[in-house]
Amino acid sequence: MTAAEILSVAAFLEGDHAQAFPSFGSERMGAPVIAFCRVDDKEIRLREPVMTPDALIVQDPTLLHQVDLFSGLDTKGYLLINTTRRYRDLGLGDFVTKFPPHHICTVAASEWAVEFIGKPLPNAAMLGAFSAITRRVKLDSVQAAIRQKFPGELGDKNAAAAGKAYNTIRTN
Repeated sequence: MTAAEILSVAAFLEGDHAQAFPSFGSERMGAPVIAFCRVDDKEIRLREPVMTPDALIVQDPTLLHQVDLFSGLDTKGYLLINTTRRYRDLGLGDFVTKFPPHHICTVAASEWAVEFIGKPLPNAAMLGAFSAITRRVKLDSVQAAIRQKFPGELGDKNAAAAGKAYNTIRTN
């Protein structure tokens, strides 16, 4: 939910309209949470779950085969997965071949979060990677939204994790 909220603020900072909202399924502690973020250059009146996303950010790769994450994702969309494993090792080898190579990305977001903030909280790094591969929002806007959500040193460290992800993805 936090990543969707930060992404919506980043889009807003660029003059776009945005909304972020969660979907809590069974609402028990530890249950998977799905969060949506809509971004458009015009007012957004729709208030229902996103059924055909342009991008999918998977922060917990253990959910890849437990939940139907890919439902509605067009192969022209973007797919980012928080992992250092290969697609084949994740059981996604054939699936990802349907996407343009520059639309899919594995991101060592949890590792970078540990490096910068000391905890495996991948939100910021995943948003830096999202900025790098989609170019839908600028890295500066993502970092500003992160600092707005987490003022002070925590925001700076998370912004640095986003920067590392962005720079790593853009140079690969």
